[in-house]
Amino acid sequence: MKTVNARGLQKKIKECVDMSQRDQVVITRRGKPAAVLVGVEGKDWGDVVLQTSSRFWKLIEERRKESTLSMRELRTRLKKRKK
Repeated sequence: MKTVNARGLQKKIKECVDMSQRDQVVITRRGKPAAVLVGVEGKDWGDVVLQTSSRFWKLIEERRKESTLSMRELRTRLKKRKK
């Protein structure tokens, strides 16, 4: 993972964007992490939006806490509904 300070980013933006296509680039401010530059070149726009959506990931996290059904149980329940 590459690290660059905010001032260096301003001077080398093209280089940092190119590097971000291969690996994340951590941008620091006063020696502390401030942001991460992630390359998305060639990715689907919808995927990028979902992957960067905190609301979407919160929904996923909440759903993972809920109980689940096995395929066998699901099929059993669906068969009962058809009758």
